[in-house]
This record gives sequence, structure tokens and C-alpha cells, in this order.
Amino acid sequence: MKWGPIVQMFCSVVLFTLANVCVKELSFIPTTQLVFMRSLVSLTICAVYVWRLKSPFFGVNKKWLLIRGFFGMIALSLFFYTIQNIPLASATTIQYLSPVFTVILAMLFLKQRVKRIQWVYLGIAMLGIALVKGFDPRVSLGFLAIGTCSAFLAAVAYFATMKCKTTDHPVTIVMYFHLLATPIMGLVSIENWLPITSYEWGLGIVIGVFSVIAQVLMAMAIHREDAAIITPIKYIGALLALSIGYFYFDEELSTVSLLGIFLVILGVTLNTLSKRSKKAKAG
Repeated sequence: MKWGPIVQMFCSVVLFTLANVCVKELSFIPTTQLVFMRSLVSLTICAVYVWRLKSPFFGVNKKWLLIRGFFGMIALSLFFYTIQNIPLASATTIQYLSPVFTVILAMLFLKQRVKRIQWVYLGIAMLGIALVKGFDPRVSLGFLAIGTCSAFLAAVAYFATMKCKTTDHPVTIVMYFHLLATPIMGLVSIENWLPITSYEWGLGIVIGVFSVIAQVLMAMAIHREDAAIITPIKYIGALLALSIGYFYFDEELSTVSLLGIFLVILGVTLNTLSKRSKKAKAG
């Protein structure tokens, strides 16, 4: 097992969590404007890096890069919306449904076989989401649906990332998201643009910088190591979000909701480890 990719994934989780905290702090800003601010900063960083790298600026596997960018843009917008309106830990936990949809996509399009025990693990995760929703009045059916849709679209984006794994540089893959999101979200947010202070612009820049570094670290980790090994590390983000939400945003969760969060993390982690065990036996 390589420790480099594990450290990269852990650092990615920490940076993503800090970026999400800034998003929560800017809950009064329209979601489209926030996504535009984040994408503009990230696009600038990625474009300079790719240019200096002298790799094909628009990538090689353009079809899957566009799919990754488009679905990732919508997924992020919906995720930001949930962060702004429901507890940080709940929004993060619902987003962790994406591995469930990744398994289904792999089964449908890659003809991968799914072991029965994996469905049990995924069922545990779904039960956890039901507990989070059912015992927290702040998580309405509408927000649950938006969060679930975000998780599904994130799974599509992840699936597309895997398709580009052997053809394009990690930074190019990350850049395509911002290449689409910057002009689209910029145009959408013009009519409802909210004037903000220099401090709020600073937080927006922090979101962009932390997010792009986190995305690149995650993409590099996926390139260097089996996803089944490093993916469970990302679920540390739920624990970080829970702690920050409690101590910084005064977001208290019931015991049943905490149990739901635990079941989601348990279910998706066991499913990932089950896939790893299957690959090891095949090897």
C-alpha cells in the first residue's frame, strides 16, 4: 500500500471541508454566484498550471471531459445549495450517497457484477439517510431530494473521471469543470448578483483555492492508487463537518441523526472494502 496517495486523499478531505465551511459562512449569497466565484478562481489556477505544463489545453478525451465538467457543475451547485440551507453534517452525509450510484452505474455500463453483500451494505447506507431525514425537521423532503440528485450527478462525474484516468492529466480533468461552470454560472448569476464586501470576496477566493487544490490532490490519489483503498478516507469529511457544525455553527443533531450518519459511513466504507477484497481475490 502506498502512503503518498493516502496522505493526498486526507489533505483533500480537509481542504474540501474547510471550503464547505466558507460556503456555509456565505449562505446569504445566491448559489449560482458562489459557484461562479469559486470556478473563476479555480479556472485561473488550473489554466496557468496546464499552460505551463505544456499539455493539450483542451485535453484528449474531450467527450468524457465535457461530461465530467457538465454533471460536476450541476452536482456542485446543488450541493452548495444544501450546505447553505441544512446542517453541514447532514448535507455532507447525503452527498456520500454517490458511491451507491457509482456501483449502479458500473453495473449498468461496465457490466460489473455486484455481490449480494454489497447490496446489504448499500442498504445500510440508505437506512442511515432515512434516519438523518426522518428525525431532523431541518432536512425536508425537498432538500433530501436535491442532495440525493447532487450525489447521483457527482457519481456520473466520478464515472467520467475514471474514463479520463489514462488519457488526461489530473489538473486538466479538474479544469474542465471550471471551464464550463465559469461562463455558465456567470451568465446565470448576472440578474441576481449580490454586491459583497472585500472580506466576502476573500472567502470566495479561499473556496476556489482550497477546492482546486483538494480536487487535484484527489485526482492524483485516484491516478496513483486503487480507488477501493483510498475512497474510505474521504468519509472522514463527515466527522469533520459534524465537529465544525457543532462547535462553530451551533448545529446540534439528535442521537438518531448521529446514528444515521454513522450508518451511512459504515455502509459505503464496507461496500468499498468489499470491492477491494473482490479485486484482491481476482488478483
